[in-house]
Amino acid sequence: MSKVKTKPFDPAEYLDDKESIAAYMTEVLETGDPAFITDALGVIARASGMTEVAREAGVSRESLYRALSADGNPEFATVLRVVHALGLRLYAAPASREPAA
Repeated sequence: MSKVKTKPFDPAEYLDDKESIAAYMTEVLETGDPAFITDALGVIARASGMTEVAREAGVSRESLYRALSADGNPEFATVLRVVHALGLRLYAAPASREPAA
């Protein structure tokens, strides 16, 4: 019986245009999970070129890796600079609320 070799899934490999990046980030924001959102920004930054994103955001590449790691907890100002560096915009829309039962 032969063993099947697999490699970990990396969503960054599929984020190759602005539309896919925007769709990915929109879905991630819908979760409301701060750690997932931070991680997703890191995935997008890797897909876009971490060095370039760090330079555009005004932070060192090492600092950006740390801030956007699974254990990172970036300041909101850093998040906004990264979002801008990635060419994204954050939008607000009314949340649909279901009536209380």
